[in-house]
Amino acid sequence: MPRLTTVALVAGAALLVRRAVRSRMSTAPLWPMPALDTPVSGYGRGSTVPRKVLVTGRTTPAEGVVELRLEGAGLPAWQPGAHVDLVLPSGLVRQYSLCGDPAATDTYTVATRLIEDGRGGSREVHEQLHEGVEIEIRGPRNRFPLVGSPAYVFVAGGIGITPVLPMLRAAEAAGADWRLVYCGRSRATMPYLAEVERLGGERVTVVAEDESGFPDLEFLGRLPAETAVYCCGPDGLMDAVGAAMPEGRAPRLERFTAAATTGGTAFEVELRRSGRTLTVAADQSLLSAVREELPGITYSCQQGFCGTCQQRVLEGEIDHRDELLTDEERDDSMLICVSRCAGKRLVLDL
Repeated sequence: MPRLTTVALVAGAALLVRRAVRSRMSTAPLWPMPALDTPVSGYGRGSTVPRKVLVTGRTTPAEGVVELRLEGAGLPAWQPGAHVDLVLPSGLVRQYSLCGDPAATDTYTVATRLIEDGRGGSREVHEQLHEGVEIEIRGPRNRFPLVGSPAYVFVAGGIGITPVLPMLRAAEAAGADWRLVYCGRSRATMPYLAEVERLGGERVTVVAEDESGFPDLEFLGRLPAETAVYCCGPDGLMDAVGAAMPEGRAPRLERFTAAATTGGTAFEVELRRSGRTLTVAADQSLLSAVREELPGITYSCQQGFCGTCQQRVLEGEIDHRDELLTDEERDDSMLICVSRCAGKRLVLDL
């Protein structure tokens, strides 16, 4: 990374320290936010009832990225960090962060990058969702909520800017100290780059790989303890952010994909209502094993995001690997597409 970029990052960290000393770093929320343990629309599991929306706008905010404006009546309120499920015309369900204005009660905005070697969802969005097309959505849900804090550091990689963008606007409106490190392959591939630079000025550090290489994140280890750190982007970037944090502190992360569905040890699963018992191999997902016995079982995303495959657990310890269920739901249910058994045996209400 060029020296000037590194100096700017260090200077930004020092500025946060100086302001922290002046303000005593009050941790009271700076704008109305529901308590994180309060069931409010837009937090946790959210609504699973499908709603019809119409694609009323389509733009290209960066190379390979499509932004859609979705309009519908009575859309649920949401807070920065929330996402919605898009039920695509083929029946695929994919999750996209809301990146518009939470105050717009009849409009949602999402953006997605085309993944050439993906599983087809992004290609379907790019090729089939045009103005005038009606689709269903579910949600919003939020497992990446913006907590009240006097200071923030945001790190975004490429399309990972989408959940971060409403956070920047909220932090700016609240008068909080904030900085953004925005990474991407090139400036042309980084959506909303002009907006975030206009919003943040010198508080925004742009790290385009074709110009600057990779970001220097060592400054994260010198931030005041009260500074909230948020990151969304590729796994490598999120791992680097976590490694740069001081010992005992962790950033708040939003992942594009769930944890690996395989790995660990084999375990036994009893399907109580079906009267069947099966073995899930270490290199096999629980969903795959169950489908061999019950081929009609419903599922969709296979990444722990949509909730279609949620099943009630009667006995056993669960290794939760999803990005959807609330803590309460995790007490007695699991998403069998990604989650596994933490012991040797599970009993499902199937």
